[in-house]
Amino acid sequence: MSPDRPVGELFRRFRERLAAEGPERLGGPGRHAGHGPKMTSPAGPVLAAQGRHAGPPGAGDIEPTASGGTGAGAARTDAGGDDAGLAPRRRREVPPAGSSRRRRGGRGGGEQVNVPPAEFTSYYGRPVLKAPVWRWDIAAYLFTGGLAAGSSLLAAGGQLTGRPVLRRAGRVTALAAVSASAYFLIHDLGRPSRFHHMLRVAKLTSPMSVGTWILTVFGPAAGVAAVAEAAPLLPERGLLGLGRRLLPPAGRAAGLAAAVTAPALATYTGVLLADTAVPSWHEAYPELPAIFAGSALASGAGVGLLAAPTTEAGPARRMAVAGAALELWGSHRVENRLGLLSEPYAVGTAGRLLRAGRTLTAAGLAGALVGRRSRALSALAGGALLAASVCTRFGIFHGGVASARDPKYTVVPQRERVRERDSQDPHSGSGAGSGGG
Repeated sequence: MSPDRPVGELFRRFRERLAAEGPERLGGPGRHAGHGPKMTSPAGPVLAAQGRHAGPPGAGDIEPTASGGTGAGAARTDAGGDDAGLAPRRRREVPPAGSSRRRRGGRGGGEQVNVPPAEFTSYYGRPVLKAPVWRWDIAAYLFTGGLAAGSSLLAAGGQLTGRPVLRRAGRVTALAAVSASAYFLIHDLGRPSRFHHMLRVAKLTSPMSVGTWILTVFGPAAGVAAVAEAAPLLPERGLLGLGRRLLPPAGRAAGLAAAVTAPALATYTGVLLADTAVPSWHEAYPELPAIFAGSALASGAGVGLLAAPTTEAGPARRMAVAGAALELWGSHRVENRLGLLSEPYAVGTAGRLLRAGRTLTAAGLAGALVGRRSRALSALAGGALLAASVCTRFGIFHGGVASARDPKYTVVPQRERVRERDSQDPHSGSGAGSGGG
């Protein structure tokens, strides 16, 4: 700064004293009033104790420091400060609360080694997963696919045991159900060409691709078997007469082919749901195929109990027992084994549907066993089993969608798995670790 430039009276006196006494007397180079060690007044301890400045009037008072010193004055050096009782204090580092381990050489003097675990549910409370965009038509597709599979098994049982009414009811129902299933699937895809495009490749690791080919094999076989039931209506002579003679053996072969494909058709939808990232579907991967297989058998049994007389309903009753056992066991497992992920199956729409499905299944099973000689009771049991299959499929569908919409069903099980893994391997640790920042 130029000496000719006008400055304040206080600063000019300070500069003159600095030139006369040297920087050592003022606390060393780089120190100035207000930022370094405070300076005592040259007038002695009395003025210093009163906090008064020894300069000319108008210079103002200097606020006393915590140690009793004031503004401009003699330097509070180690030598002079001891005499005045104003020795400088060494600054004390105060560690953050809850921190005992510190990194050496870190900037800021007190950085923690480990990053504390974050507690969160989701980003701004939004779902972690995108909920499935499937609508009711996919739930209906699940039911009709199972109904087609169960009915074809029922038809095969009637064919092998010589029960024509049971065979006919099973074949016709299988064709109607698989046609409805294909319609619901194509309706969900949006365009029929998309179903055709899925047939361009066969990917064994994709449940959707495998399911498309299963439908492609099952549908024509079920169709031929159902059309063969119309052979007695054709004339005996001419071209149609040839069809009358060829359709029954073709129908028998096609019916058995459909029955062979039926277990895959009944269970692949359960594998398809479990292969997604939806928490309550994915965690129930052992039970979903069993539930869907039991539901398919129960629905096929319901068709037989509704359509066949009591003298031919024996295979339908046995199917009802097997299907009800599988369905009730699987439903009980998914509602109790999965911990937190069982909750979506027990509350809301899914809970009501699954409870209704269990009740109807038990009622249908009891009616099938008790009504061996009652046509009306057998029919009521068959209707209860069909309704139970609908409730079970829709309940499983709604439970999975609900688990995808709530972030806790994604975050909480993940943290539990991390804690379990850390408890089994305490040296693995989580978070930043000993070398993290």
